[in-house]
Amino acid sequence: MTFGRVASLVGVALLVMVANIAASILYMVVYGHVIDPGHEPQYYNDHIQVAGPYCSIVAGIPFMLLAGWWVAGWSRGKAGVQAALVVWLAYAVIDLSVLVAAGMTMRVGILFAVSFATKLAAAWCGAWIRVCRQADG
Repeated sequence: MTFGRVASLVGVALLVMVANIAASILYMVVYGHVIDPGHEPQYYNDHIQVAGPYCSIVAGIPFMLLAGWWVAGWSRGKAGVQAALVVWLAYAVIDLSVLVAAGMTMRVGILFAVSFATKLAAAWCGAWIRVCRQADG
């Protein structure tokens, strides 16, 4: 894998991260205006601290599945699956670095493990679907 390819895959991981953050923001907009309006800003700040990791898990699965499917199309066969795993690894390293710098708690650590297990499975499945379709076609 060339440096340019790895840089592209890290870029895809950052795209997934931005999409995941956007999903959390969208959730908070809907929560604050439709589900539970009328509270002070601190109420919503406290809520996103609890809900954010769950948003990452729920939204991260389809985002990482699509990313795995997308990058697997850049290569053929096993290299496509490896590309998807590089995207997942880059995402995991970046997010873990942020969490450690912010002071990860036991609860966040458990949610991190769940989040990255589901993202790994999603990236692999997306790549596997793409590689199988390439083999058929």
